[in-house]
Amino acid sequence: MKIRPSLVVVCLLLSVGCRKNSTPPPAPPTTQPSPVAQLDHSQGGTTVVGETKHFKGSIGTSLDLQMKLVRTGDQLAGSYFYQKVGTRIDVRGTVDKDGNLTLDEFNPKGEKTGLFKGIWTVDPKDGMITLAGNWSKPVDQKDNDKKTAFSVHEEPISFTGDVDLVSKQIKENNKKLNFEVAVQYPQLTGGNNPNLEKFNQSVGAAVTKKVGGFKKDMTPEEGENTEETRPADSMGSDLTISYTVVLAQDDLVSINFEVSSYFQGAAHPNSYSETFNYDLKNGKQLKLADLFKPGAKYLPAIATYCIADLKKQATEKGLMAEEIEKGAAAKADNYQGWTITKRGLGMYFDPYQVGPYAAGPQFVLVPYSNLKDLINPDGPVGQFAK
Repeated sequence: MKIRPSLVVVCLLLSVGCRKNSTPPPAPPTTQPSPVAQLDHSQGGTTVVGETKHFKGSIGTSLDLQMKLVRTGDQLAGSYFYQKVGTRIDVRGTVDKDGNLTLDEFNPKGEKTGLFKGIWTVDPKDGMITLAGNWSKPVDQKDNDKKTAFSVHEEPISFTGDVDLVSKQIKENNKKLNFEVAVQYPQLTGGNNPNLEKFNQSVGAAVTKKVGGFKKDMTPEEGENTEETRPADSMGSDLTISYTVVLAQDDLVSINFEVSSYFQGAAHPNSYSETFNYDLKNGKQLKLADLFKPGAKYLPAIATYCIADLKKQATEKGLMAEEIEKGAAAKADNYQGWTITKRGLGMYFDPYQVGPYAAGPQFVLVPYSNLKDLINPDGPVGQFAK
């Protein structure tokens, strides 16, 4: 993971979920069944029997909802939870051929406590699923006409066995020193691969180190007057880290962390990306060079594609050719932020790198077809570049 010396903090974060569950619903399978058939569900999508789907999103103002569903035909079973609570709530229901979704939720006593009604939509571009609609109390309870909007989006998680990805968080509100910390980061559970714990330790250590650095920077030096330098009624400093799962499977995990830090008195927050790519097969964090044949000139190939793509985006996003050519030149420092997808390598350019702050961050997906001759066929992404 690249570490920016200009920032006291770097790193990693994330999200999650909670609510509640006439006979307790059957627990969703802890193992992912082998696909045995394809079912055509039109708007509901073509779905493999017994396929496990992971979702992340919000319900009402709670932005930390995580849901896991096993779909077998038109039947759904699983659970969801809120990161700040952590208690899993069982759900089960159906999705019809038009994508109409109904999910009942149950508490531990098997009593219905809520109802999700919405639409199961498949993105035609990447096949990823979005569930959106309203949550309400069961029809036989008071106030069941009051609805709360929900929306969750599929994450590209495809572990087999009982391996799962969950979120951990670090939260702190220091009123005396006038700062807040809100950090989320991924951890892997289940399975018997010792490299899962290596991943957890690596991510956890990086996060706690960066949070520790931020807090140290917030601590006044001996003799410093905190009342004068950090007025209680002024906007304080903060560190916020969230993450997006770009790829998570038995041998690879690729994460993009969105980091925002603000130091009291600054003109605006500083936002940037940090990426983390891990080889679960060999138990190590990956460098970009690890994906290519020894001695391969991969940076010029990546830079050529990125510069051309960014110039296509220039007019719409207010980018300048000169800034693009400098910020996306074939230099290792320009390509510290990258992730692995099944279609190509994602390249991240932070504000100021290839354009003004107002233009925000930029992203380019470099197809494997453009790098095929350079990629190590026996390496981590050789499986995607055939």
